[in-house]
Amino acid sequence: MKKAYRERNHLRFSSYKPALIRFIVISSDEQGHIHGPIIVVEIPVEFLKITAGPFNFTARMEQKLAPKTCAWFVELLPFENRLIHGRWSGEAGWIPLGDFNSGIEFENHTSYPSPGELLFYPGGYSETEILFPYGGSRFASKMGQLAGNHFLTITQGQDQLQEMGEMLLSEGAQPIIFTADKS
Repeated sequence: MKKAYRERNHLRFSSYKPALIRFIVISSDEQGHIHGPIIVVEIPVEFLKITAGPFNFTARMEQKLAPKTCAWFVELLPFENRLIHGRWSGEAGWIPLGDFNSGIEFENHTSYPSPGELLFYPGGYSETEILFPYGGSRFASKMGQLAGNHFLTITQGQDQLQEMGEMLLSEGAQPIIFTADKS
């Protein structure tokens, strides 16, 4: 019998490395005794599946432009939260993360993301958050304009972005989940 265990990736950010999910494969018998070698399999994560309410998207990780943010986010997968409409950023949903400290600094940051360009704000002037633009957006908070790390770009499902935004406005918060796309 083979069992796969997910292990936390030990991250080093000195140079570009693709974000990886690491599995440890162990062969064992029914009593749990280990037989044979322990194999570590590392799978690079290039794309994520995002389900926001009834909407499904595929997003490319911007690993060359935001390697630290991408590597950090892969560690959180599967990531589940609630997507709510942003009050200060125009046509965008956001995922508030409170005082969560990621240890990530700015990289590939912008205040004006295009629809489908997700940003991670590591905190500072405002709380830590993820911005999910569905239309015209200028990233901001009560404190004023912000910049966030552009780390994901929607590659499939762009035609659903506006409808998702309208649902956030009319029906309120929606569940959202990010998972690795293994296809």
